[in-house]
Amino acid sequence: MSELVDSIREKYLATLDRIAVAAKKAGRDPQSVKLVVVTKTQTVEVVRAAIDAGVNILGENYPEEGVMKIQSLREFSAVEWHMIGHVQSRKAQLVAGNFNFLHSLDGAKLAKKLDRFCGEAGRDLSTLLEFNVGGEDSKSGWPAWDESRWQELSAELNEVLALPHLRVRGLMAMPPLGETAEFSRLYFQKVRRLQEYLSAQFPSVDFSELSMGTSSDYEVAVEEGATFVRVGTAIVGARKYNTETE
Repeated sequence: MSELVDSIREKYLATLDRIAVAAKKAGRDPQSVKLVVVTKTQTVEVVRAAIDAGVNILGENYPEEGVMKIQSLREFSAVEWHMIGHVQSRKAQLVAGNFNFLHSLDGAKLAKKLDRFCGEAGRDLSTLLEFNVGGEDSKSGWPAWDESRWQELSAELNEVLALPHLRVRGLMAMPPLGETAEFSRLYFQKVRRLQEYLSAQFPSVDFSELSMGTSSDYEVAVEEGATFVRVGTAIVGARKYNTETE
């Protein structure tokens, strides 16, 4: 196990270094960027090794798998568990009752269910609103690829922002997959413009967080304003097994 911990620590620290370089290049404080280590499909043993290596924010894609790991690793109370994958409405209760942060709130129906379950559990949930900035059918999120139609988002977002147990903290997006990291830049810039637009539309809401960038393009994401980047394989290795289907 010590070899695994050492390997993960080396990759984790190297990723933090690259984030710092990208932040400084953009004139940003490296401390303003948080690294979410994605552990979907990894075993509990690998996740434990990641925690031992110094990782303090873990990202999971599947509610049932994530809850199993949370329950198995309860002694690590300082670790934050972030749900970063699409959440089906029927799994809202699992997320509301167990995770510290949701990156992928993508509709009013899910928001209302999460809010109800949070209320029943006596807790609030920090969340990011997910937007589809590339127009891909395969991606979740509110439609935001056409900037001329952003005003059409306001009515539904008003409903979500009024829910008492959800704490909206910002935006999340996944650009279309390109052959180079640079391909993502225009999409990250669009997310940043959307952040500015929503901040003007809803001045009482905190939209300061931006979750964007993965193993293939996180440095560009940091240059364009990301405050959360989601990196998995580059730190903890290849996926270990297939888990529940969506």
